Parts: sequence; structure tokens; C-alpha cells
Amino acid sequence: MEEKKESLNFIEQIIENDLETGKHKEIYTRFPPEPNGYLHVGHAKSICLNFGIKEKYNGKCNLRFDDTNPVKEDVEYINSILEDIKWLGFEYDKLLYASDYFEQLYGWAVKLVKEGKAYVDEQTPEQISEQRTNPTVPGVESPFRNRSVDENLHLLEEMKNGLHEEGSMVLRAKIDMNSPNMHMRDPIMYRIIKSHHDRTGDKWCIYPMYDYAHGQSDYIEGITHSLCTLEFEVHRPLYDWFLDQIYISGTRPRQIEFARLNLSYTIMSKRKLLELVTNKWVNGWDDPRMPTISGLRRRGYTPEAVRNFAERIGVAKRENIIDLSLLEYCIREDLNKKANRVMAVLDPLKVVITNYPEGQTEILEAQNNPEDESAGTRNIVFSRIIYIEREDFMEEPPKKYFRLAPGQEVRLRYAYFIKCDEIIKDENGNITELRCSYDPESKGGKSPDGRKVKGTIHWVDSETCIDAEARIYDRLFTKENPDDLAENETYLDYLNPDSLNVINIKVESYVKDKNPGEKFQFERKGYFCIDKDSTSEKLVFNRTVTLKDSWSKIAGNE
Repeated sequence: MEEKKESLNFIEQIIENDLETGKHKEIYTRFPPEPNGYLHVGHAKSICLNFGIKEKYNGKCNLRFDDTNPVKEDVEYINSILEDIKWLGFEYDKLLYASDYFEQLYGWAVKLVKEGKAYVDEQTPEQISEQRTNPTVPGVESPFRNRSVDENLHLLEEMKNGLHEEGSMVLRAKIDMNSPNMHMRDPIMYRIIKSHHDRTGDKWCIYPMYDYAHGQSDYIEGITHSLCTLEFEVHRPLYDWFLDQIYISGTRPRQIEFARLNLSYTIMSKRKLLELVTNKWVNGWDDPRMPTISGLRRRGYTPEAVRNFAERIGVAKRENIIDLSLLEYCIREDLNKKANRVMAVLDPLKVVITNYPEGQTEILEAQNNPEDESAGTRNIVFSRIIYIEREDFMEEPPKKYFRLAPGQEVRLRYAYFIKCDEIIKDENGNITELRCSYDPESKGGKSPDGRKVKGTIHWVDSETCIDAEARIYDRLFTKENPDDLAENETYLDYLNPDSLNVINIKVESYVKDKNPGEKFQFERKGYFCIDKDSTSEKLVFNRTVTLKDSWSKIAGNE
């Protein structure tokens, strides 16, 4: 039988053709983040693509920081990006910086000036922008466009030596002011920025623009396939034009664009994410509500779930919005296999089992993970006083209500049948305690006489459970596409006021010696992980995701 050939995405088809035709003997990609913020799940897709191609074709992949704007960049962001890539499980072949190439880039700029293909423009940014007009109207040439090569070289040298102020002049490529592609209308190559650079110090006060530095850096490194998101498609002619001016021999990189990741109920703009952090709408870049990789990690996501998500959404040529539910499905699928089960009560209601001997306790055995036999079992304590979820009791239940109610039996997970005999209320009529009786013959939840008890609820022992804090996270925005706005609206208008609720809970003692980052399934309630804010006195849990997708049901009923 003929073996079925693996389905390839369009980028893999290009790569395989390049290998078959001998255009390239080795595939070389790169991931080139600008260190001006924390990476988000959209970047994770790009990371998985670039490093995944390296792994699939036994090639190479560089991590190259595009550190060409010292005003916006920070070592904190570099460190976070390094951590994110390591956490996702990838290894780069070389750690590089665009600043490694500043001398070479400047040398090529001088070459373009000497060839009459670049000039120093002394107009204001507003004048330059105005003269570019729009794609349907020819641009207006700068009055400085045809100054002499010698004058341009002299001014560029002065710019480099810090003799001119920021904004007073720029170096522009001389291409075509009538091009329908606005990026080809004499783009800026260098601007003056008098700011200290973390790697080059004060050596430079002119810095290359992304469009000038990017393709040249790819060429220096021998990159074969320069994978960019779709918004850079219109930049490709400029990418190629700059390469045309310097290419001599060796590997010539090819830019290929793919659809960026747009996720429902989420924003992916670094600028807007920075606004959320700066204005304290969230508690930092790693707030578990943020779509940043560090936020997902803190919330309890696993690298396997993120990589699986990237694989499932695939690589497309057209942009669309991916449902956040798919990402949540991926983490549920992964944690269902890995997370140990524990019992936790999020809204405790006291239950006294009146016919259970006072002072007596017993040890019950519970399975840690029914999906993984190697996870073993744990001991849980049972005694006269326990806590159950308040929502698992109803004083006046409807038909087919199978949880605890007056005169109605329910099965306690791993323990016994209990029946509610009496309700204790405070002076305001609030239920404060239930008094129940248990069937000693029903240990392990087995019916001693064949009677049917349909409902099973979880619980914790009052003597041994620990008090903890739970942070119940939900989607950060109430609108599926927070960037799709009417006039006078902003994305902030759709911040979800219920994206975080902090509650005090009771958890079985099994978790008390566990460490930040450890993950659990709270039976019947969801997946949770221990947060870094935990102390020896009090554990803090983040809800990673609910057990089922309840949001789509809510949204569908609106």
C-alpha cells in the first residue's frame, strides 16, 4: 500500500521545492523580536513556526533581537523573551542582535549614497509624510533629493558624529516617489536618536529603520526563508530592493508572509498591552489575564498546550480570528492527562454528620489521576465535620435535582452517602450549617442495598483542610473582537469587569507542600495552579480554565 504523504502548509511546500531543486542545501530561519515588550501568544505561533521548521528539516534557527530603537527597548524584555523561548522548549543556534551589524549596515548606507541611491533629507517628519501623499496620487520629491553625493556623505558623517539634533534630518533611500506602494516612496533608512544603547553604549546616535536593517541582517546570517506576518507583505518589494543593492553571492533570503494570529476576546497590539500594564488595568505583563506567554505560563498553561494550539491553527495566507475556546481546549486536553485531582471547596458550607462519632477520623484512598495510573493514590481524611459547595445544596430543589436537599441523599466523593436532616440559619435567614446523617455501610460510595443515589459531590474535611486564596480569571474583554470599534469607542470600553474575582477557599491538605507552578484539577471546578504570590502561610491558586467551555453557552444565549 502506498504511504500517505503528509499534508504540507504553503511555506513547507516552498521549502521542500527549494530543497528538491537544490536551491538550498540547508534551511535557515530566524525569530527576530524587537525587545520593546513581552511576547504574546501571537509571537508563540511565529516561534513555533520558525523553530518547528528548523526541527522538521534538520536546519538552523537564530534568535535575533531587533535592537534598533534604544528609546523603547529594555533588558527586562530581552530576558523575558529568552525565558519564553526556553519555556516553549526551543533552542536557537545563535543569539544575535541587529546591533551586531551596525558597522556593516552603515557601510552599506555609505555605498548607497556614493551610488546616488540615498540622500540626507532635512525636512520635518510632517513634511515628508505630506509629500508622500497617497497611493493614487504621485508623491512630491524632496527639495534635498538631488543634492550632491559629496554633500550627502558629509551630512551623513555629521549625523553619525552627533552634530545634528534629533528630528533635524534623516537618510532616505532614493527609489520612486510615484510608486503605488507607499513603502517605496523614498523610505527612511536612518534617523537620529541620541539615547544610550544597552549594547553599543553611546557609540551611535543614528539608528537604522527596521525595513533597512531586517533584510540585510538576514543576508549576513545566511537566512534562507525570512518568515513574516502578513502586514509585511507590502514591505517585501523594499526588502528585495535593499538586497538588490548589496547582494554579491551566497544565500539570498526570501521573505514569505503568513497570517498573524488574531484571538477572540483578546488584543495583540504591544502598544495596547503596554497601556494595560502602565495604566494598571492589569497587574503587570505576566498577569494571568494577559495573552502574553508569561501570562499564560503564570495562569497554568503548559508549553505542550501552546505548541499544540499553534499546530492546530496551522499556517494560513488569510487572516481570521481564532476562537479562544480552541486554546482553552488545548490546555484542558493536556492537563486532563497530567494534572493530579484534588478536592477544593470554593464557596464553603459547613456540614455536621450527626451520627458520625465525635473525635473519630478515618483515612480514605483517592486516585490522583484516572488518566494516569502511574500517578498513584493519596490519602484523604474524613471526620464528623466537612465542607461542601454551597451550590451543591438546595432547600427547595426542582425536579431532577440530584445533589443535596432536605431528606435527599447524595454520595460524597470517595466517602459515604449522606442525607440532609436539618438546616441551620442565621437571624437573616442565611443557611450557615447543614446537619446530616451518613450510612456507615456505604463506604467508598457503594450502595449497600442497591438503592440508587445519582448525585456525587466533592467535599473537604474541616480538621485537615487548608485555607487558600483562589483567583478566578475570565476573559479580559467582553467583545469578541475588541479592535472592531464604532466611532468614539475604545478597546477599554470592553474590558470585562468580572475578569478577576478573588475568593477564599478550602482545599484538601495534599497541596500544602506543593510549589508555585504546580497544577491540579479541582474536581468538578476546573484546573488551577499555584501562583508565585503564595507564601508559607497561605497558598494562592490561579484558575487556568474551567472543566468545560461555559463561555460559549453564555455568549450564545445573549
